Amino acid sequence: MYVRNLYVNAQIHPLGLDSHQPTLSWSLASDGERIENQSAYRVLVSTNEHATEQEQWDVWDSGIVHSRRQFGIEYEGIPLLSRKRYYWKVQIWDNHNRMTESQTSWWEMGLLHAHDWSAKWIEHETAADGMDNDLSMPVFRHEFSTKKSIHRSRAYICGLGQYELRINGCKVEDHVLEPGWTHYDHTCLYKAYDITKLLTSDQHAVGVMLGNGFYHVTSGGRYAKYEKSFGRPLCIVQIEIEYTDGTTETVGSNAEWVSSKGPITFSTVYGGEDYDAQLWQPGWDQPAFSGSVSWQKAKEASAPLGQLKWDKSPPLKVMQTFQPLKITRIEPHKYVYDLGQNFSGWIRITVQGRSNSRVKITPAELLNDDGTVNQKWTGSPNEWHYTLCGEGIESWQPRFSYSGFRYVQIEGAVPAIEVEANSGIASELPILLQLEGQMIYPDIEVSGQFECSDLLLNRTHEIINWAILSNMKSVFTDCPHREKFGWLEQVHLMGPSMIYNYSIEALLTKVMDDIRDAQLPNGMVPTTAPEFVIFEKPWDVFRHSVPWGATYILNAWILYTQYGNRKVMNEHYPDMKRYIDFLVSHSEELIIQDGLGDWYDVGELGPGFTQNTPIALPETAMFYHIVDVLRQIAALLGHSDDALQYTSLCSQIKAAYEAAFFDPITKKYGPGSQAAQAMSLALGLVDEKYESDVLSHLVNDIKARGYHTSSGDVAYRFVLLALSQHNCNDLILKMSRQTEHPSYGYQIQNGATSLTEAWDGPTVGKSQNHFMLGHLEEWFYRDLAGIHYSHDPVTEAIHYVIKPHIVDSLTYVKAKIRTDFGEMSIEWQRSGDGSLTLDLTIPVNSTATVHIPISNTQTITENGSPIEAAVGISLERNETGWMVLHLSSGQYSFNVVVD
Repeated sequence: MYVRNLYVNAQIHPLGLDSHQPTLSWSLASDGERIENQSAYRVLVSTNEHATEQEQWDVWDSGIVHSRRQFGIEYEGIPLLSRKRYYWKVQIWDNHNRMTESQTSWWEMGLLHAHDWSAKWIEHETAADGMDNDLSMPVFRHEFSTKKSIHRSRAYICGLGQYELRINGCKVEDHVLEPGWTHYDHTCLYKAYDITKLLTSDQHAVGVMLGNGFYHVTSGGRYAKYEKSFGRPLCIVQIEIEYTDGTTETVGSNAEWVSSKGPITFSTVYGGEDYDAQLWQPGWDQPAFSGSVSWQKAKEASAPLGQLKWDKSPPLKVMQTFQPLKITRIEPHKYVYDLGQNFSGWIRITVQGRSNSRVKITPAELLNDDGTVNQKWTGSPNEWHYTLCGEGIESWQPRFSYSGFRYVQIEGAVPAIEVEANSGIASELPILLQLEGQMIYPDIEVSGQFECSDLLLNRTHEIINWAILSNMKSVFTDCPHREKFGWLEQVHLMGPSMIYNYSIEALLTKVMDDIRDAQLPNGMVPTTAPEFVIFEKPWDVFRHSVPWGATYILNAWILYTQYGNRKVMNEHYPDMKRYIDFLVSHSEELIIQDGLGDWYDVGELGPGFTQNTPIALPETAMFYHIVDVLRQIAALLGHSDDALQYTSLCSQIKAAYEAAFFDPITKKYGPGSQAAQAMSLALGLVDEKYESDVLSHLVNDIKARGYHTSSGDVAYRFVLLALSQHNCNDLILKMSRQTEHPSYGYQIQNGATSLTEAWDGPTVGKSQNHFMLGHLEEWFYRDLAGIHYSHDPVTEAIHYVIKPHIVDSLTYVKAKIRTDFGEMSIEWQRSGDGSLTLDLTIPVNSTATVHIPISNTQTITENGSPIEAAVGISLERNETGWMVLHLSSGQYSFNVVVD
């Protein structure tokens, strides 16, 4: 057993951390030995990278702690200092009392206090002659010199809405769209960069380009979901240099910096970006720049209202690229490129042509009948424009405007392939030498893999994940074009699906911060966070709905059960209580009467409505659910009086729900909709004596609809949960294989390459890139593969429950999840003779309860030996049709054969 990775606040080597009490975790691995558990640990922290002796671990020595816990260890050493780098390692003892030690890792603190910032906020001062309507984006520069040998240097920057930092002619890091977006009246995020290697000479220049982002949303004649400004674009930059002789120097933004209009002549988070290469001033971000009359002193600006905090979310980067599959000439000088995949990001073009030539680039998800791009459902007009400088081959991509698209329409340039086929056609227009799609999402670990013998299920898995990644930025957006809002319901409803596939603890923690910023004084949690748009009457139902606000409590619970993160629960507990208090006061005798209900359910009115289930039913069901979860949180945190209070409130809500929605004669909830039956079952609101009746209503309705769902955004996950909890996985499998509306198969057969907003998205329109209906992904891992895991508060380790759904119509299923705790994998395969092979890997320091299907005519072996002789296995019990085993960590291979 050995330590694989060390994590601080769920990140490896965080630079700029602003937590006074970070949480430490580590992942463990093994060479394959079974029954390997951690029995104790010792955390050592020092300011000395090469600390070896015990007295050199001067910051914190936890001492030997007898525990299997390997995550969420809160730092308890001396107070941490701004800018300081801390080195740490962990010693672990196994169940044989053998000690092993990790490699030394580090984290570095950011600027913990307001007085650590000596730099000033600056902005570009516009002329006093009415030029305030100029939409050009500013650039800033400053030169400085260093005369001594540099040990290290850091740049701390916040640029609002977004920025690109450049040092000595080079872009700092390959990150894009920074910083993460927030409600800027509460929080403004900064990043920290190690720029030591960029300061290679004595003379230096720093340059900053700004974009509007969500800080300053304007249309300028283009599409905008809304228009709102927190202020003019501005930035604060602080460069700190530590010399080898121990002295330090700070270079901060102030009125001595200079600014100018940059080459970005228009930028909006919704409607696109325009760039004029003729306005790029070569060398502006390098030392000894001669400048031009366009440069002027920067203006010191008032600071935004929001507090400067470190951006804890993982950086956004260009993570994948796409080449055109097809180029179609629509009409003279108008071409459509098909990139073959709907994704979120931007394009990069390479062109050659005359100066002042302008290329218009229009992204879209769909095409019109005439082959031109269709932006009806994504916001129009949304365009990128590039004006050539005419100096050889030029390459460009937007900096501050992304979109969701598959197709790109080009006007004002001719593809090189057409020039080659038809010599001389491009004599007056630029030649488009290359166009590439660039997909943007966080630089996070892809931790899950799923595959089975059914190609339709595999393709469903793929389109769900394209939509997840497309909407994963610094917030989880609803769509990557029309709104880009952080609608909250999808975080808890799709959270388990995402966690199976990606390491998102840091992102989920930022969601909690965004919700805290958005919460109203009366305790209400809005439907979106950050809340950029306030829905007024009669649209105020879009501002508050319990399945959306529930994320505040359910996301905290997810962070604990899946990542062992107690700190977030503790930190946000008072505000979570305030939300429950609001709901109690907002209710009518504990029934929540308004909200969005089961949004986007299936009915005659089409998508975009709530039509099958009274809104009060799902709203109140979720009210009960989050009170029940907060009851458990209160008990875990030691708030016993609160736990008793919430236990009582749960009983009261359940009684009110029963009286309002259950008909004891028909034994149905509400009008008998799938949503009403499923949510009541899955959330524990049905009296045990009526469970079979309510389940029958749910199953019969699904069958009557040809094995299709009628539920929407909120209730579909609970349909799947209710069915799987009651051993109806065969029914789910049959539903998942349908190809008529409404179904995933219908979307795929009609050309969807990512999950769509509506069940019939490709044919009805709407967004073609939404992940809110992707709940089947959770079922793939949890039920088909059979993987369920959670943090065990007793052993302080991870416990897996493995119960695969093995059916005759599938020959194999294999899945793998890699968490911060270790890697777990499963593969089951059926043979034609009726035998079954089940291969499992249980991570180090974990245990598993494994359910293996077996009949009276079958026997089971492990690696060819009887179960009784296998190491690391104990028989828990036999159930009808199942053998239930307890497994320790290790690799196992079971065979179930016909006698």
